[in-house]
Amino acid sequence: MPWIKNRPLRIIIQWQLLFTLIAALGCSVWVSEIGAISALLGGFISVASSSAFALIISLHKGGGAGGAIRTALRAEAVKIVVIVILLWQVLTQFENINLIVFIGTFTVAVIINSMALLVSEDAKII
Repeated sequence: MPWIKNRPLRIIIQWQLLFTLIAALGCSVWVSEIGAISALLGGFISVASSSAFALIISLHKGGGAGGAIRTALRAEAVKIVVIVILLWQVLTQFENINLIVFIGTFTVAVIINSMALLVSEDAKII
């Protein structure tokens, strides 16, 4: 993900991907194949929306505090639109989805996204 210039966002997206894969693997063992697919879909919706957010933030060129706020609001709006569209697509296109696994994985992946504040911009600090 070299196109994401913000280190905390890049690391958070990697954590979301890792969580999604672990959830899907766990669901494939303990729930079912449909559960694994549901976990993948739920997690990837959060990854896709976080990636859209990170891309917009990474394209910001500066311009003062006002520009930074406008970019952050634009990025958050795009993130919400991506979430709504992808949730709608999944819920209307997949009849056999395991809703508990799908919503659960999506929710935890979104919560992981809020941990970006805990990741240092400095590569030497974990």
